Amino acid sequence: MRSIRIQPEDFDPVAATAALAANNLQVGAVVTFSGIVRRDDGLSALTIEHYPGMTEREIARHVEEAERRWPLLGLAIVHRIGRLVPGENIVLVAVAAVHRHAAFEAAEFLIDYLKTRAPFWKLEERGAATGWVEASENDDSAAARWNPP
Repeated sequence: MRSIRIQPEDFDPVAATAALAANNLQVGAVVTFSGIVRRDDGLSALTIEHYPGMTEREIARHVEEAERRWPLLGLAIVHRIGRLVPGENIVLVAVAAVHRHAAFEAAEFLIDYLKTRAPFWKLEERGAATGWVEASENDDSAAARWNPP
């Protein structure tokens, strides 16, 4: 099972994760990452924009790379768009495999990509002030480890 969804609506991480293991007796590990809007730094809202069609194609391309690198049995990516407030879900990456190592590594690979290279644009609101979010140096370093030597 492979599912990639870009949507304004909230999602249920538990249901999305459970669907990966349903009816597949080979699944021995499901690793998930759930991202939520931070409740710190005076952040009042986060607006996420994307280009419909292009975003899904780019994410699918990286999912295919993950499937080439690791023996995966399924995965789900859900990424929200629109205006989100602190405490709301932003993203879910869930990966199923026979063994935990493949599931952990593939989930890390995919979230590192989503944080640094996926075609999403994030606008932070802090009271009346707004500003576009850049990828952090730490996020770039984490993503760079997946590049071939």
